[in-house]
Amino acid sequence: MAWTVAPEPFDSPDAALLRRDYYEEIAGRYWGRPATAEEIDEGLTDDGADRLAPPTGQFVVGRFEGKPAACIGLLVVDAESAELTRVFVRPEHRGTGGGGLLIAAAESAARAFGVRTIRLDTRNDLVEARGLYAKHGYREVPAFHRRQYAEHWFAKELQ
Repeated sequence: MAWTVAPEPFDSPDAALLRRDYYEEIAGRYWGRPATAEEIDEGLTDDGADRLAPPTGQFVVGRFEGKPAACIGLLVVDAESAELTRVFVRPEHRGTGGGGLLIAAAESAARAFGVRTIRLDTRNDLVEARGLYAKHGYREVPAFHRRQYAEHWFAKELQ
């Protein structure tokens, strides 16, 4: 049971599939029903994923036993800060350490970009995500923006 994580283009076949699975889960959980293919396509259209590549960000894919199982995006906001986005671990792989490895990879990328603070937002229903962030040193902070679907805001100062 081995995880590997590595930067990968956001539009590679594996990354694209993980991004699709991410949208399928978050939309379905939000609406309380399975998301339709059209709703997922709409979520992926012009979603800004193209900024998850140097010099404005990074996209990381996690593989469990060689198969794509997780992803995370890092978006550089300014010279001092970046945001985590599209944090996703397939349900069958949750609790196996992949989320922590993804966060560590994103934090390493942030340091390479010269970023000192990482922040993120999430929703009330994404309880697993909030637990993951807290476990890895992210603390809940006051809202730093007003975007639809954001209900909790976290930040971490990098060492």
